[in-house]
Amino acid sequence: MSKINEVFIAPSILAADFANLQRDIEMVNASNADWFHIDVMDGMFVPNISFGMPVIQAIKKHAQKPLDVHLMIEKPERYISAFAQLGADVLTVHAEASIHLHRTIQAIKVEGMMAGVALNPHTSISQIEDVLDDVDLILLMSVNPGFGGQKFIERTYDKLNNLVELLSLSKNTPRIEIDGGVNAENAKKLVELGADVLVAGNFVFSSQTPKETIEDLKRSVNHG
Repeated sequence: MSKINEVFIAPSILAADFANLQRDIEMVNASNADWFHIDVMDGMFVPNISFGMPVIQAIKKHAQKPLDVHLMIEKPERYISAFAQLGADVLTVHAEASIHLHRTIQAIKVEGMMAGVALNPHTSISQIEDVLDDVDLILLMSVNPGFGGQKFIERTYDKLNNLVELLSLSKNTPRIEIDGGVNAENAKKLVELGADVLVAGNFVFSSQTPKETIEDLKRSVNHG
């Protein structure tokens, strides 16, 4: 698959220092990152709880780049308008969590946001075959959702291949996002296979020089 899109880097705020959130947001603002990736967890769909609305409101106040909001919550359709009002630019829901997925995607678009659909590691690409023409972004989880710092699941490469093959039959060209365990070792291969948004959490925020880590990652996947 030949790449047309510039590859986006989306640092995951879940891995930021919550006691110094404004500092970390300003670091991302000053970097070559493209989006802020924000994982919203409800303790039900995934075994963890992350950001509530007030925290996202605070992030939006300081962020100078688009908010890529990933809902790891049950019945995400309940909160579409709320996240639009908070300033989300991309809103991604899990195929496993939304019974009426097509309707949910349309509702996200009506609110003026890019609509994304996410798949857990065990979920087959075939589950979203009927909405491929409707989405702006497809997110493949390359770890089991719920916690940061997990090891990248190697099977993701095959799944990405399958997705690109399926998309070649579609008239739509959504962005493909990879979330979980992305680092300097696997980023280039993911991009070569067709990914064009890389979520990087611990890899960025555990670095001694996070801004430079973002620059290096962005350069390596866009310029070889």
